[in-house]
Amino acid sequence: MQEFHAKVVAAASGSAMTALMMTPFDVVKTRLQTQPVQVRTRPSPAVCCQPSNVQCIRGMSTIARPLAAEQLVCVWEHGLLKAEPVKGFSDAVRHVWRAEGLRGLWKGVGTTLVIGVPSATSYMLTYDHLLNVVLPPLLPAAVVPLSAGILARSSITSIMSPLELIRTNLQSTPAHPLNPNTLRSVLSSVRGLVRDNGVRFLWRGLGATLWRDVPFSGLYWAGYETTKKAFARNGHSGAYVAFFSGAFSGMSAALVTNPFDVLKTRRQALIMSSSSSAQNSSIPILLRIIQTEGGASLFTGLLPRVAKIAPACGIMIACFEGIGKFLVKK
Repeated sequence: MQEFHAKVVAAASGSAMTALMMTPFDVVKTRLQTQPVQVRTRPSPAVCCQPSNVQCIRGMSTIARPLAAEQLVCVWEHGLLKAEPVKGFSDAVRHVWRAEGLRGLWKGVGTTLVIGVPSATSYMLTYDHLLNVVLPPLLPAAVVPLSAGILARSSITSIMSPLELIRTNLQSTPAHPLNPNTLRSVLSSVRGLVRDNGVRFLWRGLGATLWRDVPFSGLYWAGYETTKKAFARNGHSGAYVAFFSGAFSGMSAALVTNPFDVLKTRRQALIMSSSSSAQNSSIPILLRIIQTEGGASLFTGLLPRVAKIAPACGIMIACFEGIGKFLVKK
């Protein structure tokens, strides 16, 4: 098989495998980052945190649940009226599983495949071409991986932004717990908003996505090439080196860029609920998150994101290099 065709097959195989294996982590991360912010003021006695058709019990802890078989419990905790918020990775998995079953953890996997396979394939081929052909004559060798990663990610992210908007909203926390997001409902909302705001609406949130993806790609590829060269100096090479280098670099880049991931997820989730560009601009959203939820909220969903990105980056680059080299052998 010719080298270019082998790279296409390798990149497509790696992206499909990572999408199928890592979607549950993406669903959990998105739910953690988009669950409604709890109001910090005590509402009037007539307000209940449950749907109107369910009797509300106030002043009780969740320990009282077995005593009220058909009733949901409203909990006062530190001045907050809560309805069992998701508090972490394992809690989010339990909530999704209980509410939507096993299929809920793979929500949006079809859209992820539609986005991921062509996007990752194009991204890897673009990066490889920039790294090996276009940029070496133009830039110092030390900055070629960083520059190639930034240029490749900027172009591919801009093209795939509308599909990313749909996927984020499909996986996000629904506006009402009894009305979960479905592909049909999300597409219907997108069509209505495009009709009201024009086609450019599909690219809202692109700036926040680039804030996340461009630094991530630059840091990832610079770290990956550096780590792989360090292994090579000690006589190590092969798919396992690619996997470890990719996983380590992906984890490091994810830690640094998580605040931008929170911003991107919130921005694209808010876009579907309001057409006001002023309300949904990146900087006001970032400031509002810090003011109302604290700086620690910018690292919400860090565990599932790292748990997804580290192996996903390792699998993707190991497939690209391992399968690619295998297929070009005579």
